[in-house]
Amino acid sequence: MNQNIKSQIKNVLTTYKENILIIEKSDLSVVVNSSKGIQISRDCLQQLRLIVRDNQFNSIQEEIDFFKEQKPFVYGRLKFFVKIHKSVLERPKTSIERQRKYINEQLDEIDRRRKSYLDFEKYYLQKESKLDKYYFVRGRDSYELISDTSHYYTDPEFSTSHDNIVARIIASELLINHYNSELNYLRRKELQPLKTSPTISPLENLSWTASKTDLVELIYALQASGAIQNGNVEIKLMATICEKMFSINLGNFYRTYLEIRERKMDRSRFLKHLKDSLNQKMENDDQQY
Repeated sequence: MNQNIKSQIKNVLTTYKENILIIEKSDLSVVVNSSKGIQISRDCLQQLRLIVRDNQFNSIQEEIDFFKEQKPFVYGRLKFFVKIHKSVLERPKTSIERQRKYINEQLDEIDRRRKSYLDFEKYYLQKESKLDKYYFVRGRDSYELISDTSHYYTDPEFSTSHDNIVARIIASELLINHYNSELNYLRRKELQPLKTSPTISPLENLSWTASKTDLVELIYALQASGAIQNGNVEIKLMATICEKMFSINLGNFYRTYLEIRERKMDRSRFLKHLKDSLNQKMENDDQQY
């Protein structure tokens, strides 16, 4: 690969790593960060695809380095962000026990998938290289060495028989670390002293003047969006806090939520009202200046 192309790839990867670091340091919700991660990973892979498609590698080793290290670095993170985004949306929002069970099931799934490529994982992690010319050079597939049949459906100009498996290994390590961190968080949460009710004082001279149904709709929206503790707060706790803050009794808010779901039109009508009201205020304020 000529120096210009090597510089292009280096520049693309440098920008990608900087963007990933921004995401890792962000205090936004997991849903938001994983969505951003998916987008920048896809954009980076497309840039790399165009560079590799339009240029030739100058040596076998340069091609090996790209498909063994550089592409999987990005592709593995794309797989990680996609899985995290999906798991956050699927993960139970109720008891700690159910959340822990779900996370352990995800870890078990990773272990099951690893069984199909354990020999190659050992080869990769021990930094062996004797089979690299078969694993990471395009058009040199050896049927005896291929364990990932999805390779046959990939773009032959931008994939080798094993770069996808390296990406899986990278994604698995990232997922294991993430899930273990989540389990530690749940463990710490479980060990916190139990409180019969949150010590929240009512907001002085402030009361909830919209309907109780509107407040329930807002509570469920905040949890579903991951805006509070990444969505890992029980609805009952959020409802109790709001009741105390606004000196209001929400009654059977689970039933209220079911009634909201049963609406024929505009199921999130209060959220739409909030959006319209804010937009109208901003338009009015703009006219004053």
